[in-house]
Amino acid sequence: MNTQSYPRLKLLGILTAMLGPALAAVSEEQSDAKQKWAAPPGEARRQNPVAVNQSSLAAGEKIYARRCVACHGQKGNGDGPDAVDLGIHPAKLSDPGLREESDGELFWKITVGKKPMPGYGTRLSPTDRWNVINYLRTLARR
Repeated sequence: MNTQSYPRLKLLGILTAMLGPALAAVSEEQSDAKQKWAAPPGEARRQNPVAVNQSSLAAGEKIYARRCVACHGQKGNGDGPDAVDLGIHPAKLSDPGLREESDGELFWKITVGKKPMPGYGTRLSPTDRWNVINYLRTLARR
């Protein structure tokens, strides 16, 4: 090794020591983002107490239009007018795969949120959240 490369190696060592933890945190964050967003098992088993009927669907549609359309889009395709500014693609609620998620899982996700989606646990009543879930089920059927 020549004497000119030693300062570069020393600088590389210092930078690695300084940036290593930050790079590891970013890597861990990216790994977490790629993992499926899953509700705790107890929450996933929760049953929807609100019957699916015209009243519930109308209430859910109204709440969806006011709270969800901006990101998830009119038809649940994740193409709302605010979606571009989020830095991620909002969930495609019209995806038939949504049928695989239990009502309890959806209730938990709506309740706690996940950035950039806010949690609605204090913004919507439990009945309102169940009504939205009943309405979301109609989007997945289209």
